[in-house]
Amino acid sequence: MAANLLSSRLNSKAMQTVLAFAGLIALVILFSFASPNFLRASNIVTILLMTAVNGILAVGITFIIITGGIDLSVGTVMTFGSVMAGVVITMLGLPMVIGIIGAILAGAFCGFINGVSIAKLGLPPFIATLGMMNVTKGLNLIVSRTKPVYFTHLPVFADIATKPVAGIPLGVLIFFATALLAAFILSKTIIGRYCFAIGSNEEAARLSGINTGAWKIAIYSMSGGFFGIAGIVMASRLSSAQPALGPGYEMDAIAAAVIGGTSLSGGEGSILGTVIGAFIITVLTNGLRILSVPQEWQMVVTGLIVIGAVYLDIARRKIK
Repeated sequence: MAANLLSSRLNSKAMQTVLAFAGLIALVILFSFASPNFLRASNIVTILLMTAVNGILAVGITFIIITGGIDLSVGTVMTFGSVMAGVVITMLGLPMVIGIIGAILAGAFCGFINGVSIAKLGLPPFIATLGMMNVTKGLNLIVSRTKPVYFTHLPVFADIATKPVAGIPLGVLIFFATALLAAFILSKTIIGRYCFAIGSNEEAARLSGINTGAWKIAIYSMSGGFFGIAGIVMASRLSSAQPALGPGYEMDAIAAAVIGGTSLSGGEGSILGTVIGAFIITVLTNGLRILSVPQEWQMVVTGLIVIGAVYLDIARRKIK
């Protein structure tokens, strides 16, 4: 009886979030003792800005993973959004607002194509999004003519990410606002409920009258829109759209969602957990850099943490 009660508590969504938050606090304490530079105000701002982009990407991919899918095109779609914003604002000379909308629509369109490939053509999510990763990787270079697109003529564009509001960079506030919007969608709307239904048992959802194909397309499109927002924040932070940027961001986004308790098997996850997971990834990366740990070892540590998080998820499901 006691063992069953303990198992139930460990498997609860709230407990997964608490454990992730405890891990974040432990990392902060560890790096604070390891280096006096870690808790400096300038480094805290750096951590927040680093988390903003990866956090928005992770929030977007959380919806996809909850459905039991995956998206490997996260990073290159983000870059595609920033490149399209550069084309609209710099090359076409249109207003900045149009460029921002263009970036979001570009990301949503890529998500739409992914959704159609998976839901209508029957491609596995891994293959469909791997193809999209290569397509957008090439398009980024073609559209930008293999050169960065700079926004230096438009100083206000840089304010999107870096302008302080009550001491907090605006890009970070955009991340928090995006997370709140995503949490509302996931918990209070029909698309959120269908995410869990499809991820828990897609066949049962289909037999209950849910048009799983159409909803998958909607979910992938929505997530692509989030990736487009991340592209705007990244471009603003760099004051340029870097066409070669993107590959590798998908791993950090997936890692953040998984560490935050989103199950790769589908049917489980929360935006709060993903936000905590994004901070864990950033704090870990930032702390290792401050300690002068070589980048290759940083990648090893991050990879091991992802493997550990997935293993714990599998073990937790076996206990159920």
